[in-house]
Amino acid sequence: MSTKFGKVGVLFGGKSAEREVSLKSGAMVLAALKAKGVDAHAFDPRDRSLDALAAERFERVFIALHGRYGEDGTMQGALELLGIPYTGSGVLASALAMDKWRTKLLWQAAGVPTPPYVMLTRETDFRAVADHLGLPIMVKPANEGSSIGMSKVRRAQDLEEAFALAVNYDDVVIAEKFVEGTELTGGILGDIALPLIRLETPRDFYDYEAKYLADDTRYIVPCGLAADKEREVQELGLAAFRTLGCRGWGRVDLMLDREGRPWFLEVNTSPGMTDHSLVPMAARHAGIPFEELCVRILGMATLTGLGDTHGR
Repeated sequence: MSTKFGKVGVLFGGKSAEREVSLKSGAMVLAALKAKGVDAHAFDPRDRSLDALAAERFERVFIALHGRYGEDGTMQGALELLGIPYTGSGVLASALAMDKWRTKLLWQAAGVPTPPYVMLTRETDFRAVADHLGLPIMVKPANEGSSIGMSKVRRAQDLEEAFALAVNYDDVVIAEKFVEGTELTGGILGDIALPLIRLETPRDFYDYEAKYLADDTRYIVPCGLAADKEREVQELGLAAFRTLGCRGWGRVDLMLDREGRPWFLEVNTSPGMTDHSLVPMAARHAGIPFEELCVRILGMATLTGLGDTHGR
């Protein structure tokens, strides 16, 4: 058994709306680390307390949690207090990236292109929003992932219903102009931008079912862009990632409009690691097998201000 990393905890499951996806991600990461000889152990923070986490005396932690209480800075803060190095972004970057509204505010301030949007409340004039943004419109809970609670609205009269769905998951809801064009995603591993993947689905948009359940979603890599254009988008993706203070690894989602201009949608600081997931797919195309990918991510585990601090 490898002693390089010591005793490693793989945190997965949790209590967010993305629990089922996290269970799949964590199981695959755990198996991969064990296959590489790592002394890895499962830990589900839904079922076990922080006292139990401290008692395990993990020397580092691989965070395979998605959504709230795992990807939003809360678990990162607990691990900082416990002094346990962990994978992925720190407390502030995790919290910012989880919040699509504040992500957009920072990107706008830094000049990162992101689609126009309007905040929605129960008092919103929904028809005025449709007139302002134009149709179609994406309606999103600001603090959920995996497309949970999201809707693509094609008619102004459907905006209120889409808001009613989204507000079940978060009090903060945004309506974002839908960018017609090519959907791309870019994995990031340390300072490396992995090959871009083009996403195509026969569904109305790349929703939860398209991400995790459907067999007709197409993942196209190489993405079809000219090499210089792909490098340009990758560099912009790294800039978007670093603007939020992110580190270690993650994934940046974007749309390329009909004129070839990129529009950044969000950053995932603890992306999926399932058999449908995008970062492992991009890594494979770059010659990095899944088991090696997991070990590389684990190798970048750190505490805020220590170790790999690029972009900070």
